[in-house]
Amino acid sequence: MNPDPDIAAAPAPRLALDAMIEAAAWTAAIDGLDAMVRETVEACLKVTGVPAASLCVLFTDDAAVKALNGQFRGQDKPTNVLSFPSFSDDDGLGDIAIAFETVEREAVAQGKAFRDHARHLIAHGVFHLLDYDHQDESEAQEMEDLERRVLAHFGVADPYAGHASSSNDEAKQ
Repeated sequence: MNPDPDIAAAPAPRLALDAMIEAAAWTAAIDGLDAMVRETVEACLKVTGVPAASLCVLFTDDAAVKALNGQFRGQDKPTNVLSFPSFSDDDGLGDIAIAFETVEREAVAQGKAFRDHARHLIAHGVFHLLDYDHQDESEAQEMEDLERRVLAHFGVADPYAGHASSSNDEAKQ
């Protein structure tokens, strides 16, 4: 692992993080899930210069994400990660929901370690909450560059290597 010196040296942001584990498969699949989530979110905040934030990450299953996706996006299917930005003026960023079975299928199909893929999707969701998007090529490039930087800090390979930009089917609400 080659930590990014700028991320490592940046002051720790004030972070109120609630990691809610609804599907037990998450804790069985990722040792130290709470710590991994916190360090990933902190790295995202550091790389973007955000000094303080609060958010909730829900680790759930396909059924719950499918219901959320249907309710908020009109899509009757699960997806890997959903981001729900806060509309308050405080440090509240919003909420993220991540579906275990979809993340697991994608990791296997893409030949990635489950932990690495989950870390990527956490970062992806956080960057959406920070108002980054991938609606056009320049936005996608900026967001993906931030993701690459955070992931490289943890020794995770470029998730977009060999893929077209924005291969993620995540949605921002």
